[in-house]
Amino acid sequence: MQQSTTALIRAGHEGDLEELTRIYNHYIAETAITFDIDPITVDERRAWLHAHPETGPHRLLVAEQDGAVVGYATSSSFRPKLAYLTSVETSVYLAPEYGGRGLGSRLYSALFEALAEEDVHRAYAAVTVPNEASFRLHERFGFKPAGTHREVGRKFGRYWDVAWFEKEMR
Repeated sequence: MQQSTTALIRAGHEGDLEELTRIYNHYIAETAITFDIDPITVDERRAWLHAHPETGPHRLLVAEQDGAVVGYATSSSFRPKLAYLTSVETSVYLAPEYGGRGLGSRLYSALFEALAEEDVHRAYAAVTVPNEASFRLHERFGFKPAGTHREVGRKFGRYWDVAWFEKEMR
């Protein structure tokens, strides 16, 4: 999709699964950014990968640098009921050593460019509080605050708030 001298942004595929799982497991083990508690296996992550085909509203884009996957962005099902089909939840995860380089912005740019051709009315993002970098990223892409769920998740022996953001897509 997009390429610069530093990273290629492209659709994710089966061959990326091990690196995608490694990146996500970092956030499970080290942060409250995701509320998964236990690291997952590649086999457990496979269904998630297959829920993000190369076309349609549920996408997986990866950033590849020097042949290695260093981050990804997704648009996923917001809720399982049919009335929510035109809403997606978006997220970005980077290998920790690749944060702060604008890669999350590049991934989101490519994701929203792809979604512009799809029947998507709204995008939502859930951000564990505090996470100023994620707040800024979402605001930069036109997301607006949509409320906060107080102490909605418990991880690392404490409760965490989750701020919700929404973006009009059309």
